[in-house]
Amino acid sequence: MKVVLINTSDAGGGAAEACTRLLNALRQQQVDAKMLVQDKRRHHADVLAVNQGWWGKLWAKINFLLERIPFMLFYERDKTVRFAFSSANAGTDISKVPVIREADIIHLHWTNSGFLSVNDLKALFALNKPVVYTLHDMWLFTGGCHYSGPCNHFKNQCGNCYFLRNPDDNDLSHSGWLRKSKMLNGAANLSIVTCSHWLGEVAMQSSLLKGFMVQAIPNPIDTTLFAPKGKAEMRAKWKIDTAAKVILFGAANINDRRKGINYLVEALAHLKTTMGDEPVEVVIFGKNKHFDTSVLPFPVQQLSTITSPEALAEVYSLADVFVSPSIEDNLPNMIMEAMACATPVVAFNTGGIPDLIDHQTNGYMAEFRSSADLAAGMRMLLTTQSWNNYSAAARDKVKRVFNNEKVAGQYISLYQSVLKS
Repeated sequence: MKVVLINTSDAGGGAAEACTRLLNALRQQQVDAKMLVQDKRRHHADVLAVNQGWWGKLWAKINFLLERIPFMLFYERDKTVRFAFSSANAGTDISKVPVIREADIIHLHWTNSGFLSVNDLKALFALNKPVVYTLHDMWLFTGGCHYSGPCNHFKNQCGNCYFLRNPDDNDLSHSGWLRKSKMLNGAANLSIVTCSHWLGEVAMQSSLLKGFMVQAIPNPIDTTLFAPKGKAEMRAKWKIDTAAKVILFGAANINDRRKGINYLVEALAHLKTTMGDEPVEVVIFGKNKHFDTSVLPFPVQQLSTITSPEALAEVYSLADVFVSPSIEDNLPNMIMEAMACATPVVAFNTGGIPDLIDHQTNGYMAEFRSSADLAAGMRMLLTTQSWNNYSAAARDKVKRVFNNEKVAGQYISLYQSVLKS
């Protein structure tokens, strides 16, 4: 059984990380798996790049700009939604690439940012090979947005999209819905996987995916790599106050509107009023171009972007609590990573996060968009006498449910079933 996983990149972003982890998990189970990407960033022998050399990289850049510039000039509501909507009007036809031709199963993941257009996806479906499509957001069943927020137009035919400058019944989102409808009509061998139960339930409500088999399989994680380190030792290494209560926050881009940095600011202001003289320190990691950390009421240490899994495990291990104020998310890698390192998490009760956090057992699920409840969760975990129980339960949940062997096994069962059908 030869499987090819397809993703825009092998690093940089949650879908890339999840896809690469699945590749490793499958190969550990002796599956002949390869990964095909547009942008190869790691030295992984089983990851192949479509666009190699200077011309290939230039072509990838051109496709990215062909998709992004028209949207930016003519369609976007404002700059905050620039990367929240993908028209997939430009890309690369990979249907004749040898690893695709040789594969028994094509396994699609996140292919936006100019990698695969809707027509390129249609060409893959036309090969009549079994296709598994793992959804890392809502894009496949919307007119173009990655997360629809309060909008439910995907249940019908999209249109009047609030991401667009001039929404109407026949806007860019409606034409995008029509293009995907035609594409999916020719996808007879397509099986849909969602990383969370929430996304699976939403997908089944969509007009585009009605009639397709949809099942939830989580992302895997290497629990030997993401494992607890000595808290005192890690704080000394990263120069964090050993006597303080440490709150950790991270995101690939902390200014991303979905990551809810404004709720964190409000929650920490609430927390300040209840912690008295207890020393508290905030540690932040991730790309930060605009956020002024001086507005936070506690001392802050900013670690910028961390790409090394070993370094990430150290940072998770030094914290007393990881906080995720995200308002739209599927199955966040960072929550899973923190829990694997035995650090309890406080997050809003939204999206796929309930698949990870068991309220007041291995973390705290705050009322959606309630900064006060987010603060209450942080305070509870910073002051509880049962912190060790929360810590152990967090790691135990990840080891039981999200380990490489279990997740790879679920995918192998799916592969075997689609090959028989």
